[in-house]
Amino acid sequence: MNPATIASIVFVCVFGGAVVGMLLRAIMPEHHLSEESRDVIKLGMGLIATIAALVLGLVIATAKSTYDLQDSAVKHAAAKIIRLDRVLAQYGPEANQAREALRHTVALRIDEIWPEERSQTGKMNTSGVIPVVGHDGIDSTISRLEPRTDAQAAIKKRAFKIGGDIMETRWFVQGGAGNSVPVPFLVVVVFWLTIIFMSFGIFAPRNATVVAVLFVCAISVACAIFLILEMDQPFKGIMKISSAPMRFALSQLGQ
Repeated sequence: MNPATIASIVFVCVFGGAVVGMLLRAIMPEHHLSEESRDVIKLGMGLIATIAALVLGLVIATAKSTYDLQDSAVKHAAAKIIRLDRVLAQYGPEANQAREALRHTVALRIDEIWPEERSQTGKMNTSGVIPVVGHDGIDSTISRLEPRTDAQAAIKKRAFKIGGDIMETRWFVQGGAGNSVPVPFLVVVVFWLTIIFMSFGIFAPRNATVVAVLFVCAISVACAIFLILEMDQPFKGIMKISSAPMRFALSQLGQ
């Protein structure tokens, strides 16, 4: 499911809990709503609310940290791609084919991950999250270079090293995408929030103002979950990582 769908389900659960609480208030015996009962329920809900706030804050921090790491990895990969192109340029005209293959690969990956048309959806396939040397023939093109001097041999070795660094970054990003928020973790937090809102409904008077406030609070909770899940999918959705570093790298290739 996409983040918007999950956020909608969270809203229904949380606001539904408040509505159920209001309905329970109408059928509960009066002595269950005594001052002593209210105090105990408020203490229990306060404890759950504190735990939920701490856990929710931890999940948000984890998702943001993962998002920032992957954004940084994309920027570093873009810089390494430019460096690889410059190293190949130092090799001489014999490396022009490898440089063209690199440029073609970067352009292809940008179109796959960050398509120009807004109606299209970016792809995350096994060929890679970041434009890389490897499965696109660039490494084989570099390996076919036949150095005539010690300088060219050193440059070829350096090109392979940079390509390996880009491959390592690729696996780092691909392996870390979409894994920072465990589903059981999220389910438990939503359950806690539903119980809290149910307690709100039990003690809240039934009028339009109270219902509106609970409605806005439920939307706020759902929006928080939506943002967490959006950050957990950095190459999809409205908060996906910017393509600017890769597009800048593409503009620099071949110069």
